[in-house]
Amino acid sequence: MFSYMYDRALVYSKHPKAPLYLSILSFIESSFFPFPPPDVMLAPMCLANRKKAWHYAFLTTVSSVLGGLFGYLIGAFAFEMAEPIIKSVGYWDKFELIKSWFLEWGIGVVFIAGFSPIPYKLITVASGVVGMALIPFIFASIIGRAARFYLVAGLIYFGGEKMEASLRKHIDTLGWSMVAIIVIAYFVLRS
Repeated sequence: MFSYMYDRALVYSKHPKAPLYLSILSFIESSFFPFPPPDVMLAPMCLANRKKAWHYAFLTTVSSVLGGLFGYLIGAFAFEMAEPIIKSVGYWDKFELIKSWFLEWGIGVVFIAGFSPIPYKLITVASGVVGMALIPFIFASIIGRAARFYLVAGLIYFGGEKMEASLRKHIDTLGWSMVAIIVIAYFVLRS
């Protein structure tokens, strides 16, 4: 399954409008829709044009933070419209857990979610719901998202073809491992 998705991402990464698609994916993934993270498109794009790796990381970061701001606004002003969507895609329990994290850890939750596989979109909406201060939200989002996307770009930029070959060889193992980590983290954090 992950090999197929990776192969499709490689095809799309060479399209002339790939940067636009990457920006749209980054924005939407950060705000409210259950889309895959932009890393799946960023990595092959960096490989296809290593000279633009840093540009792609910047583009992904900016689009993701703007999408995060949109998610924040949804949480602050239109949560009654977002709530049924969150429930219908099975994220309600996670959303409630994340709201409790804000009470315990505050701004750190935004930074961690920006960098980790925790669904960033839930953090953005929850930030608006709980009324997190906007400026700290933006700074934590920029730091977390930039760290993640520049790391991906850097690995591909410096690793090149060897990194791609290794990634291609282990993509299914990495994908299923990530799923397992998310499931385990969910149950550990839930208790």
